[in-house]
Amino acid sequence: MTSGIRITWSLGAHGWAQCTLEDHHAQVELIASYISDAPEELLTAVARLVAGETETRAQFEAEPTAYRWIFYREDDNVWVRVLELRDGSDHDNRGTEIWSSQLGIDELARAVIRCFDQLVQTHDESAYRGKWGEHFPRTELEVLRRLWRTHQQLQDT
Repeated sequence: MTSGIRITWSLGAHGWAQCTLEDHHAQVELIASYISDAPEELLTAVARLVAGETETRAQFEAEPTAYRWIFYREDDNVWVRVLELRDGSDHDNRGTEIWSSQLGIDELARAVIRCFDQLVQTHDESAYRGKWGEHFPRTELEVLRRLWRTHQQLQDT
């Protein structure tokens, strides 16, 4: 079920970022504004999945457009849907699905961790704050990393 997922977070003008999401089948570009906690929401949603939750969400606000990530987990498989909404308060059924994939929980966690590790290598935490307008989500990244390592250790036993 390998989809070869890759997530890239690129900082743009102050307070704006572009998130590229791709696999072997499709690529989409999402926009995020610092008016929401987009990086923290994504990291926390994936951490919740790794910890065993079966459904969680994250949302990127793009003023006024929004991108909603919806995650469903069954065993070690995750179905990811990304909806584009005209307004962030819209119900899911008003959105347009722009990307979906089914992948393993380890593959998803690894892709998200890699995304933010590469981001902080490109921009140190100070430069990140200067461009994004908020602190780098170090706490959320480390929580996800710790949960993922624990999950991997449990798989190995």
